[in-house]
Amino acid sequence: MPECHHRSTSRVSSEPPNPPRSPSPPSQTYHPSILPRSVPTPALLESVAGGAHYSGIRVDSDTALKHRRSSSQQHHTDLKEYQGRILEDLTELYCCRPTLEIFERSWSKDAEFEDPLCKCKGFDEYAAQWFAMPKLFSHSKQISKRVMSSTHSPSRLIYYQTQEYTSRLLNKKKIIESIIVVELDDNGKITRLIDQWSGKDLPTWFGATFLRTLNAKVLPWLIHVPKPST
Repeated sequence: MPECHHRSTSRVSSEPPNPPRSPSPPSQTYHPSILPRSVPTPALLESVAGGAHYSGIRVDSDTALKHRRSSSQQHHTDLKEYQGRILEDLTELYCCRPTLEIFERSWSKDAEFEDPLCKCKGFDEYAAQWFAMPKLFSHSKQISKRVMSSTHSPSRLIYYQTQEYTSRLLNKKKIIESIIVVELDDNGKITRLIDQWSGKDLPTWFGATFLRTLNAKVLPWLIHVPKPST
């Protein structure tokens, strides 16, 4: 039987084998950060958490810079003695216990007072608002109060307050949460107070300013206010 020779089908290459490839570096994909560029400080978060949503007063960059520079020396909620007195006097007013002594001690005569219902300027207008409260409410008590910010240049207090009012007419209770901004002069007296209910901006719809100003003008004719000493 004739021998059969089978030719191999595999071809042997005379070239040397290629060296193994080094593993390519892992690909990197850039994902934009989901965090804001400026992260709020813990103190600010703590204040906002305790004081609803604060959105009304805008602090200019120079004031913010001065505040940051002084923050290492004094905490932003530390109060001077006169600022503590202002808070105590305001608590008395919100609890429907106005006195002429409070206004002489803590308010400038040409101060401004604003809330969603009124826009007052001068003693006759803002004092009438406070002396009207005991006639409208049989009881008012402060449930909580928290200082959110205290600065000395400019002299300003911002605090959060929860107040419960009981109406005389219907004997119903109503709770109002407020962000209260107090601006003071060099003598430690109030020059402007803005009461923002629920931390919201004062109303700006058409006619709102007119009605708030009208309220401030009319109420002094209806409410007796003691005259300050000259």
